[in-house]
Parts: sequence; structure tokens; C-alpha cells
Amino acid sequence: MTSVSAANADCLFCKIVAGQLPADVVASTERVVAFRDIDPKAPVHVLVVPKEHHGDVAVLAAADPGLLAEVVALADRVAGDLADGQFRLIFNSGPHAGQSVFHVHGHVISGARLGWTPA
Repeated sequence: MTSVSAANADCLFCKIVAGQLPADVVASTERVVAFRDIDPKAPVHVLVVPKEHHGDVAVLAAADPGLLAEVVALADRVAGDLADGQFRLIFNSGPHAGQSVFHVHGHVISGARLGWTPA
């Protein structure tokens, strides 16, 4: 298990990664973990989280593009394992965009025909 550093000791996802809080983990790699959202918006709603703390997707992309690629790869694997392989991957970046936990995480949404599609 990973310990939570002082810099991110209050981070919900860091606590999940460290095993200090429970989660329904569906897949993991050495550097990424995927677990079910506690308030799902679709039949498959899984959060894909790097084990290393990064505030949002832009911060992660700048700091470690390879880790971002691992997050996307695990999202694809989860969608293939839990649904039909078709999925929406959403990163909310900032409070006005709906981000409520400031540890980058992708939402894998699948398992049903999704309504809204951006133009």
C-alpha cells in the first residue's frame, strides 16, 4: 500500500489508493487503479485514477504524459471488461467544470446508450 503524504493527506482518492478508505476496485496496474463510482450515472460508471497525486488532467499531462496514457489504457480495458467496449471518458478539470475531488480521475461511462453528445 502507498502512504498518503502530508501534501495530499486530505485527498479522498489518495486515501483510497493507500487502502485507508474502501472502494470497489475493478482493475488496477502498478500505477493506476479503477473503482466504481459511489454515485453512478450509468450502468457502468468507474473512476480511473493514477496512484500518484496530480490535481487535474492538464497537470498530469504536463508532468507525466505516459501516466496519462496508462489511465486511458486502463479505462479502455475496464470498458471492455464491464461493458461492450464502447465508452465515454470524462475528465472534469476545475470546480466550474464539475470537479469535486482534486486528484485527477477519468469517469468511464458505459453500459447504456448515452444521451447527450457534444456538437
